Amino acid sequence: MSGPLDEPLARLKAFYETLRPQDVAQIDALYAPDAFFKDPFNEVRGTEAIRRIFAHLFEQVDQPRFVVTGTIAQDDRAVLLWEFRFAFRRPLPAGPQVVRGCSHLVFDAAGRVGMHRDYWDTAEELYARLPVLGALMRLLRRRGAAAG
Repeated sequence: MSGPLDEPLARLKAFYETLRPQDVAQIDALYAPDAFFKDPFNEVRGTEAIRRIFAHLFEQVDQPRFVVTGTIAQDDRAVLLWEFRFAFRRPLPAGPQVVRGCSHLVFDAAGRVGMHRDYWDTAEELYARLPVLGALMRLLRRRGAAAG
């Protein structure tokens, strides 16, 4: 079964799964000029601001890569399930990291993203992996489990 979002979703999925620093300039072709973007760290409007977020991503981590693991679409809305794979820059923990999340998307009549909202658990997926903060979170979790 095919739908009106088949091509826009395929383009967006391909963009994210092959994302390189030079590809960030393609945001204008995929996102509406006044697109809204929100994740646990950012809330911005407009393609220039969205480009800055993705450019910053390449400055913060090594080998960033998205793997889309599922897609749900209906009318002008879609959800992408994904894994974000990367390596922390030193001195943070070495080795491959994976953050699992999803993106809620609303497309405009031209097939561009007008709203992009990412959902993922920063505590479990990111903070718990940091040396000092992770140890504190594990201690709090153990104490909470013992009290419950």
